[in-house]
Amino acid sequence: MVMGGDGIKVAVIGGGSTYTPELVSGLIAGAERLRLRELWLMDIDPRRLEIVGGFARRMVQASGEPFLLETTTERPAALAGASFVITQIRVGGMAARHQDELLGRRWGLVGQETTGVGGFAKALRTIPVILSVAQDMQGLCPDAWLINFANPSGLVTEALHRYRPGVRMIGLCNGPIGVKMAIAGRLGVEPRAVQLEYLGLNHLSWATGATVNGRDVWPEVLSGYLEHLRTEEDPVCPPYLVELLGAIPSGYLRYYFRTAAVVAHQATHPTRAEEVMKIEAELLAQYADPRLTALPDELMLRGGAYYSTAAVQLIESLRSNLGDVHVLNVRHGGAAPGWPEDWVCELPCRVDALGPHPLPARPLPLLADGLVRAVKTYELLAAEAAATGDRAAALQALVAHPLGPGADRAPQLLDDLLRVNAPHLPQFS
Repeated sequence: MVMGGDGIKVAVIGGGSTYTPELVSGLIAGAERLRLRELWLMDIDPRRLEIVGGFARRMVQASGEPFLLETTTERPAALAGASFVITQIRVGGMAARHQDELLGRRWGLVGQETTGVGGFAKALRTIPVILSVAQDMQGLCPDAWLINFANPSGLVTEALHRYRPGVRMIGLCNGPIGVKMAIAGRLGVEPRAVQLEYLGLNHLSWATGATVNGRDVWPEVLSGYLEHLRTEEDPVCPPYLVELLGAIPSGYLRYYFRTAAVVAHQATHPTRAEEVMKIEAELLAQYADPRLTALPDELMLRGGAYYSTAAVQLIESLRSNLGDVHVLNVRHGGAAPGWPEDWVCELPCRVDALGPHPLPARPLPLLADGLVRAVKTYELLAAEAAATGDRAAALQALVAHPLGPGADRAPQLLDDLLRVNAPHLPQFS
């Protein structure tokens, strides 16, 4: 039964995503705690919205209709009166992701959707649209929280803070909660008992400590990770590096620590976009089955484990003033010593009704710190380029990135990137 008028409205921008049913499943499970009254799924692709939204509606109906579900292609209708806005858009669709990966391949660089030249192209496409969502929110739901999942999540959040500062915003990624769940599983404890020390940028971060109910378990966790790393066929980095740093790297650090191996692999394998397109076609075919009311097992092939868990727990903390700790992308405000206070970083925050409060963090080892500083320089320039269409900022961003083309090739690569993405980059026209 749909809840009364004092409940909340959640809007999902990019509601036609194949990830959406997992989010809906989490919201169904948490509907009573959240006092969720309405869920609006908005997407610019009416066909995908019809399929995904139809499946989501059957899920809600099969669960006794704990809230009202609406679908729309009109952003204002979705945003009006919302308490929480979740952005999970992919500007240009999977075809644009494919081109991002091919861009790297053409230039002998890492081609990936969140980092390097591919991540840069995605940021240029994504940031202007998210900024326009935030602008609409200021008029239609000025008190709402914007929770951004769209990649590159940390960079998008950085741009939001700098170019749309009047909106309450948080960047969220499922990576840190995945680390937490893995530790809890290995130690046989409840995930809520695990607290992480965690610091860096989104997809450029390290776990540096862990406790269970206040007890230090990091030596055991680090030892177990090293044991696992030594048996992996394609590890994130050589085990000796983890031993030297005493920290567990995000899986995305393979692009920095094993660049040559990544570039060699991508030259002889299909792009990840091609693989995902096949998975999504199969998922959409299943979603269209009028008998389907539960998540199919194949959804796990799409990635994004614990996506709905992270989102629902964060909304609950904000909504119910819980004071729980979540690893988020926010301005650290001095919690990370030695870094400018206005940097958006990924770190643990205590979350209540007033929002996230970053917790004091230990400095990263010097090697990790240096890499973060280099990539943050890139992020600041990339955010400026995306928001303003400034070619000079775009060129400097490419030169600054450790996985970029270097100064000699940056102008030619930027021309290539702008040519391929021209339909999605009006700010550079």
